[in-house]
Amino acid sequence: MGKFKAFLQKQDIQLSAKRYFIDAMGAMAQGLFSSLLIGTIIKTLGQQIGVDLLVRVGDFAFKMCGPAIAVAIGYALHAAPLVLFSLAAVGFAGNDLGGAGGPLAVYVIAVIACECGKLVSKHTKVDILVTPAVTTLVGVLLAILIAPPIGEAAGYVGDLIMMATKLQPFYMGILVSVLAGVALTLPISSAAICAALGLTGLAGGAAVAGCCAQMVGFAVMSFRENRWGGLVSQGIGTSMLQMPNIIKNPLIWIPPILTSAITGPLATCVFHLENNGPAVASGMGTCGFVGQIGVYTGWVETKAAPTAMDWVGLALICFVLPAVISLALCELERKLGWIQKDDLKLP
Repeated sequence: MGKFKAFLQKQDIQLSAKRYFIDAMGAMAQGLFSSLLIGTIIKTLGQQIGVDLLVRVGDFAFKMCGPAIAVAIGYALHAAPLVLFSLAAVGFAGNDLGGAGGPLAVYVIAVIACECGKLVSKHTKVDILVTPAVTTLVGVLLAILIAPPIGEAAGYVGDLIMMATKLQPFYMGILVSVLAGVALTLPISSAAICAALGLTGLAGGAAVAGCCAQMVGFAVMSFRENRWGGLVSQGIGTSMLQMPNIIKNPLIWIPPILTSAITGPLATCVFHLENNGPAVASGMGTCGFVGQIGVYTGWVETKAAPTAMDWVGLALICFVLPAVISLALCELERKLGWIQKDDLKLP
């Protein structure tokens, strides 16, 4: 057993939740952003200004979703070059066979194929043949066997959440908003989760609301400690920066969570905010304004033109209400002594 552990360590294979559920899922989100999401944004821009070349560029980027996810995961798992490059074919197969749940199928298959490739990497005199062969065969065979059921299961869960949100927009608005926001601040990827489940429509709008509540909420709450740098890094970067402070004082998490519980049902019941753009945008919040771009992309695809109410709802749910409600709740906690000086100061 000791020799096997030493071998795994030599091959840089770590059987840990951090590597597979945090590092790999974070990389999955980056792969999605670099292909499907950016492709959709470029395509939408091309459609709006009437430039066919941009539409074509966007289509090509969109089609590379699977390979981009797989290669990004391989990079996060420290794959050797021959393993990393072979994952492109694995990602294409997993996404193609996984259907609506393709991103989740690629995630599972790419992790396994990558680690199998690393097991044999640089251990034979014909490494240039063995390593890509093992990586590709394991990955593509797994894609054929398990990508369709994984895709169907993910699609079913996503459809169930979206259907439940339509039937019970108030309660599901709260649930989806809170959970998506919490996932965004935790060291996991809310964007990858939303993409894996194909979360769009009203449920996608609730997820956008929850993520914005966390990012804008923490950015405004901590302004006195972190000033403009903190406002930008959290407001259009990530609220994950507050995780060390949350561990020290979990009470600082109350305002953004309560805010998401308020803005979620407002998004679903009052403003009928939907994200009908890429599902990955549902879990991005105000990060690079991707959540808002996703909502706008959905408007372009499904509406003749967004109304004034659409724009007011987007502004209130994504920016104004998260800032006002979180700040008010934070000041109350400061008066109660639940939040002390520098509790929200970024490391």
